[in-house]
Amino acid sequence: MSVVWDEHGGATVLRDGHQQSYVDPDDPLLLVFEYVQHLALVLQALRPDPAPLAVTHVGGAGMTFARWVHRVHPGSPQIVLEPDVALTELVRREIPLPRGHRVRVRPLSGQEGVAGLRDGSADVVVVDAFDGGRVPGELAGAAWARELARVLAPDGLVLANVADDPGLRWVARYCATLGQELEHVGQMVLREVASGRRFGNVVVVGSRRPLDDVALTRAAARAPFPSLWRDARLTRRAGAGARPFGELGEPSPEPPEPGTLRLR
Repeated sequence: MSVVWDEHGGATVLRDGHQQSYVDPDDPLLLVFEYVQHLALVLQALRPDPAPLAVTHVGGAGMTFARWVHRVHPGSPQIVLEPDVALTELVRREIPLPRGHRVRVRPLSGQEGVAGLRDGSADVVVVDAFDGGRVPGELAGAAWARELARVLAPDGLVLANVADDPGLRWVARYCATLGQELEHVGQMVLREVASGRRFGNVVVVGSRRPLDDVALTRAAARAPFPSLWRDARLTRRAGAGARPFGELGEPSPEPPEPGTLRLR
């Protein structure tokens, strides 16, 4: 693993040959990866008030999104679950967190860390955890979905960054699994990924309460990359016939080699 700096003062965190994060320490609002932009667009649309939010991040890396939350929702108590202690130490040394942050990093896996959270304690749970470029099966199964629902506040949100091959059949099963616990599940996704043209990321959003589809559709229209919001109805239609995962789930498909795209 390493941190590579560019001429603009930004840092890319690399792990297992994959880019994990891009951080500009002087401008935490600069989000380079499209899925991080999607996370921010969703949270801005659904929680426009700058009041603090209790946020748990499953997966840390460069803590790009935790830094964004700190700037946009100052004073937010945040928990980052990152089992890779060496990675956390590297990031703390090379890209220190901003002054005044309320971010606590716990050296625990997502399962271990979430199991230790109180019922209803999280306003937002952000799941962005990969192992070798794949979402681990244990972070996709029915047992995991129940734990996410347990720790969410009544009006809480799950924001999950996942990835899949063209056709998004794994994502369809993921959404069906999450939908067993949270009634309203939608997707923020690049148009070319939604159309099945290539391998790519999808931000899955889950909630007990109806999502503001108008605000989310407008947010997608503002995205720097051509994007769309799939509301709960469209998400169910796109995943018609998809079976929910079992208790332990299945890992997401292997990504293409760095620098290539998996095309249909």
